[in-house]
Amino acid sequence: MDKPKAPIDYNNPVITIKGLKKSFEDYHVLRGVDLELYQGENLVVLGRSGTGKSVLIKVVSGLLTADHGSVKVLGCDINNISPKDLRELRVRMGFSFQNSALYDSMTVRKNLEFPLVRNRKGIGKKEIDAKVHEVLEAVGLRQTINQMPSELSGGQRKRIGIARTLILNPEIMLYDEPTAGLDPITCIEINELINEVQQQYKTSSIIITHDLTCAKQTGDRIAMLLDGQFQRQGTFEEVFDTDDKRVKPFFDYNFIK
Repeated sequence: MDKPKAPIDYNNPVITIKGLKKSFEDYHVLRGVDLELYQGENLVVLGRSGTGKSVLIKVVSGLLTADHGSVKVLGCDINNISPKDLRELRVRMGFSFQNSALYDSMTVRKNLEFPLVRNRKGIGKKEIDAKVHEVLEAVGLRQTINQMPSELSGGQRKRIGIARTLILNPEIMLYDEPTAGLDPITCIEINELINEVQQQYKTSSIIITHDLTCAKQTGDRIAMLLDGQFQRQGTFEEVFDTDDKRVKPFFDYNFIK
């Protein structure tokens, strides 16, 4: 599947990271990271488990504090932002967690209504219903509206998790291992959905993964995290056109079975 072309504004970075460092006691995870995400772009961050991919988006979202460096998101300095402004900024970002993060005690409808009721004070029932149906249509799961999360497949839960982030019309999407634990056919469907979200909602996205098929199918640009820094960036072909012994085995494991 070829990646659909997206209108990317390379003069308008929505996330700018400079010199980012993050350690946990003596374990230095991020060792001076520089990165930009541009308006309308799907940026894939690749790396082995434990290389700091998820730490990166936690710092971007303000869930972790950087030890050093600057992180600007939609013009806001994450290191110098009030709790109120950070909450407002997070509403402009959508998080697709690895486990989908659905409330097991709520139906699909209630799971989707929850962020609207919480963040859009005074919103009416008619508008809520319209938004719920809109995002369910966007992820192709209108028929699940009254089901419980336990009644859904893994792929359906991923889709509903994405729908719940879309309901607030985020400007930035953060996907954490979107294809983890899914069968190959469902992985392809999730990859296609990520591209459809980019096209329909005009989002800018960071996609954290170690799945090279996901990277190739969704990424306008690939950034490979090695030894705590981004050592290679570019198209999929550019990143893997190398004899670097840290990169080649990664490619071989994914595509040569």
